[in-house]
Amino acid sequence: MLNSFFDSFSIDDIGAFSLVIGGSVIIILSYFANLLAKKTNIPSVLVLIGMGILLRQGLTSMGMSEIPFENLALELLGTVGLIFILLEASLDLELSKEKLPLIIKSASLALFSLAASSLAIAGLLNYALGLEWFTAVIYAIPLSIMSSAIIIPSVGGLSLEKKEFMVYESTFSDIWGIMAFYLVLGNQQAEGTADVLKAIAINLGASLVISIAVSYLLVYVLQKITSSVKLFLSIAVLILIYSIQKLLHLSPLILILIFGLMLNNHKIFFVRIFKNKDGESWLGGLLDDKKMAGLRHDFHILTLESAFVIRTFFFVLFGATVVLASLTDIKVIFYGLTISVILYAVRFVFLRIFRPKDPSSLLYIAPRGLITILLFFQISSNYPEHVDASFDGGILLVVILVTCIIMTISLIQKGTGIEPVETSDGVLLLSENPLETKLESSNPQAPVSPSQETQE
Repeated sequence: MLNSFFDSFSIDDIGAFSLVIGGSVIIILSYFANLLAKKTNIPSVLVLIGMGILLRQGLTSMGMSEIPFENLALELLGTVGLIFILLEASLDLELSKEKLPLIIKSASLALFSLAASSLAIAGLLNYALGLEWFTAVIYAIPLSIMSSAIIIPSVGGLSLEKKEFMVYESTFSDIWGIMAFYLVLGNQQAEGTADVLKAIAINLGASLVISIAVSYLLVYVLQKITSSVKLFLSIAVLILIYSIQKLLHLSPLILILIFGLMLNNHKIFFVRIFKNKDGESWLGGLLDDKKMAGLRHDFHILTLESAFVIRTFFFVLFGATVVLASLTDIKVIFYGLTISVILYAVRFVFLRIFRPKDPSSLLYIAPRGLITILLFFQISSNYPEHVDASFDGGILLVVILVTCIIMTISLIQKGTGIEPVETSDGVLLLSENPLETKLESSNPQAPVSPSQETQE
């Protein structure tokens, strides 16, 4: 039936309105897929990948062997998506003395798990598939990154402490993983360990200075702008400076991270850090708390809505690139399952260290998703010299499917439900989504957007 439906169309029938209709249908279906995910804990990423697979079959039936400008579209979505995903993650990080132990534990768990998993998987790829060690490490890092895009909206049924821990851990996993990936690639010409450490220190130092200066200036200017059109102006400035830093081979992701942290924790950066000997803040009078609360809420809406659209099209495009025949290869399934076992084994070890009381409760909440896919596409598009045919793309798909399905089964067994969550104002809200609660508590008068409820 599906083939006969697509057979009635041809490539010549695809025009501007067809693309608009197709894009709109994909977004609408993605919305309902997220509603389904919220009720059943089945990640909507699986539905989106399935939509992409059906799209590819439909286009093939119409005689189209490949999607026009597929690589360019993926690269563009990848670059912009990376910025929005990291900005969204950093906007959810609240810095305080009370949460410092939680932040340190989750950040440490994410960092050590990333390092150990990357080395273990790289060893497997080097020994079993014959990849060069440097190439094996580049392939291993994306596979070791947990997906905050899948985890954050999926842990609503957990206790508040576990929920917060998973939000922080997945966020730090994204941040550490992305930074490690580009730092490794940026220092591939180094001759020794000393050269690598020196290059990393210079890179991080220069990036840090530029990022802090730009973030302070941008936050100050933003709350002074009276025009209603300022959010995308700030995003354009961030993307511009991000691109310039990228061309200079710096670490532009630090800029996005610091800007998000500063926007969400402006009292720490503008009040507590800069104080004179009398205890008075030098910069405390520069910002208006009411304007900053509104600005922070608006940025939450912007990043959530934008990330929702970007993630939708990215996963659908990824599904369209999937070669289903690779899933029938025994070797592909074997290596995909082996990598998955390594990921869970390493995670269990470090959960025993950083959460010794109850390590198994969060063991299986470790899906791989958008960041993993995005970085793999970065290898093929920007670093073709490191592409190795020995690594079948089906292995990536197996790891994503296995980790998502295992997380789904784990969450369904634990059960889900609406829990009371206490906000900073002492108000009890009923919410399944920690991000939704943050938005409501930061601005109770602001309307809640649809994607806040269903963000992938």
